[in-house]
Amino acid sequence: MKLAVCILSLSIAILTGCQNSPALTRATPVATEASDTRQWLAGDHHVHSHYSVRWDTSVFPPTPIIGGDAIYSIPLNAQMAAHHGLSWLVITDHGGPNRAKLALEQAYPELLASRKVLPHILQFYGMEFDVPGNSPGGRHATFIMPKRPTEAQQLYEIESKYNGRQGMPPSPDKADDAYMLLALKAMNALPDKPLLLANHPGRLATGFREYNKITPKQLRDWQDTAPEVVIGMSGAEGHQAAVFNRDGSLKPDGVRGEYPGYPTMGGYDQMTARLGGVWDSLLSEGRKWWVTAVSDSHGHYTDGWADFWPGEYAKTYVYADKTYDSIFDNLKAGRVFAVTGDLIDALFVEVAIKGSDRSSGIGETLNVTPQDELVLRVRFRDPDTLNAGGYNPQVARVDAIIGQINGPAVDRNSDETSTTRVLQRFYQQDWRQQNGFSVFELPLGKVTADQYLRLRGTNQRDELEPQPDEKGENPWHDLWFYSNPVFIRVM
Repeated sequence: MKLAVCILSLSIAILTGCQNSPALTRATPVATEASDTRQWLAGDHHVHSHYSVRWDTSVFPPTPIIGGDAIYSIPLNAQMAAHHGLSWLVITDHGGPNRAKLALEQAYPELLASRKVLPHILQFYGMEFDVPGNSPGGRHATFIMPKRPTEAQQLYEIESKYNGRQGMPPSPDKADDAYMLLALKAMNALPDKPLLLANHPGRLATGFREYNKITPKQLRDWQDTAPEVVIGMSGAEGHQAAVFNRDGSLKPDGVRGEYPGYPTMGGYDQMTARLGGVWDSLLSEGRKWWVTAVSDSHGHYTDGWADFWPGEYAKTYVYADKTYDSIFDNLKAGRVFAVTGDLIDALFVEVAIKGSDRSSGIGETLNVTPQDELVLRVRFRDPDTLNAGGYNPQVARVDAIIGQINGPAVDRNSDETSTTRVLQRFYQQDWRQQNGFSVFELPLGKVTADQYLRLRGTNQRDELEPQPDEKGENPWHDLWFYSNPVFIRVM
């Protein structure tokens, strides 16, 4: 379909026309057992509409320029997300001098209309929260409201008072990092608690392990202030199509993810991709800290922008029923894996106690005794179809990664843990086929200390650790998936 179709259209007639466009899904969602109605449902929690505006500051008060920073309507984003196999998405528009009012009076009614005529894709209401603090530019977080009758009013209350760019001009106290903690306390006090995930946390890093704007200490401070709200960060970043010209040819100087100071690594932020790095440092404290994959869609590369459509390249899979509450609750619980390029579309990671029916999966905790014999059981599905890039990638390797849980870090800004390691690498000859899944097991033996186990996989057989992405690199050729962890607690 032409990309311009339905852009900026608000009428129900046009929305209905969009709804009738053919949907594309690569495979049927899969549940683990007949008695479990949950499925792996793909989504995207970072999508911009034309209500991500620019502001005309030549007048006072500044006036919004619709489509100034992102160009597509909410229903077009939803339709294209469904076309690329998503079951849910979150609209996360930018802030500004008076965007809270714009969101309440214009964006939210459009979302309600889109929900009505496109009910097959669940559309959450949220925003890209501008984090208060010194030089707030580039400090962003996805803010997701649960679907409730008061969702718009509750978001308005937070945005109008606490968003870093809200105000004409923003109040001076928003230049203090402590104001973010006040914002988180206010979020936590809402009748319906939202979720918050740091967006592109390492984008403005000035080098390897040289963090800027968002630091490991801030991530810890945020979650400690509102542990029921702050749940993680995006791992596979948006703007991956920044390497393409309009015609699909590669730009020799194009940078995946638009990371100027230090590149992504296999398309993932260094805070996720580095083994034993920021993510593992947080997990080694026992934190429930999840990673995801997003588009950060503002405009498609064929329209001269830097993005893929929601779901075209990156997907966040949540193991849930297809309802708003189930997706929200299971995203919060970490029953999530992140993937690029449709490398896989289902993943079950289970740590079980031999000789019993006790086991735990992604995002869960298994309580064991030192006498228990443990086993890792893995099933993943590598769909035998073409992805949106026209490729049928194959999983070449899966790494089982394990790390010890040592309690709170002494250094709040720590970005490493020495106990995380690759426990074993698995190659295509190491798994068998069973009911459309690739399956393998690994005996873990007995454990005497708390730990966590997570998986990653790739189509790169011999790239043992994800390397910094080179300029002009084709993102369709370098694909990875990451599971969130299973925790093991010794009683």
